[in-house]
Amino acid sequence: MNMVEIERALRELRLSGIAETLSTRVMQAQAAHEPFMETFGAMLQDELDRRRSRLLERRYKRSGLDEKVTLADFDWRFNPKLPRSACFELHTLKFIGEGANALIVGKPGTGKSYLAKAVAYQATLQGYDVRYLEADTEFARYAIASAPERTQLLKDWVEPDLIVLDDLFLARRITEHAAEVLQAIVHQRYKLRRAIVVTSNRVV
Repeated sequence: MNMVEIERALRELRLSGIAETLSTRVMQAQAAHEPFMETFGAMLQDELDRRRSRLLERRYKRSGLDEKVTLADFDWRFNPKLPRSACFELHTLKFIGEGANALIVGKPGTGKSYLAKAVAYQATLQGYDVRYLEADTEFARYAIASAPERTQLLKDWVEPDLIVLDDLFLARRITEHAAEVLQAIVHQRYKLRRAIVVTSNRVV
């Protein structure tokens, strides 16, 4: 097989990672007189890297997060009163494996949402299925949805390894529909031992 045929075969086999770097790897091997196994190993690593990158991007898109934030980028001077040790403990994601929950309470503008997003993004990097919801907006969507749509929404909110309910109780009172879906989410996820992170500016 010539290069064109090899590249066609790789794409047919869905080995796009190898296909994209094939010519570079061949030239590299020829210039360095590398053994076949070393070159082949590097090509396989290209494929693995490509697949992991695409899987990570799919998990991120599915999560509903609107930004990729980390605690490493957080300016702790912004709010010196934040309990750093507790924040970094959450960031270890140990609570997800334990099926535990986290409640982050504080005044508006204190970094609650940033912390929740950083934990959620770290979870996607570690292979967890995550959903981030702006609670009031999503519960309002649930209220006007049809019965089949509500069933699907509830399923989408119950099944992930981690769900983040950001700014829960932002409004002074929540609607009957919101109370109904909140109770269902908490109850069903508790039975499945799946973690929830809630941020709120009100003590629950």
